Amino acid sequence: MHYLYLIVAILCEVAGTSALHASRQFTQLGPSLIVVAGYGAAFYFLSLTLRVVPVGVAYAIWSGMGVVLIALVGRVLYDQRLDAPALVGMGLIVAGVAVIRLFSRTGV
Repeated sequence: MHYLYLIVAILCEVAGTSALHASRQFTQLGPSLIVVAGYGAAFYFLSLTLRVVPVGVAYAIWSGMGVVLIALVGRVLYDQRLDAPALVGMGLIVAGVAVIRLFSRTGV
């Protein structure tokens, strides 16, 4: 269940960050409310994850997967393109998360 909470935290953070761009420096009310709600929910669900998963492992997964998902959202919603070094770097982040999940006993 704790990794389900982490997935929800990641999705809420991605929603908040996506809305942050649309809020235009908090001048647009709707997206600004989504930012606040998204980040609030993200930290709440992250805190539930931390009951079981060590903070370093949870944060590594949360931030790593968030980076990749935000890049996808940026591409789809805002037509932002990444160059090859950025894509390689994100691949390394995903590989790091996979190593933690597959081989680390710390990740519970």
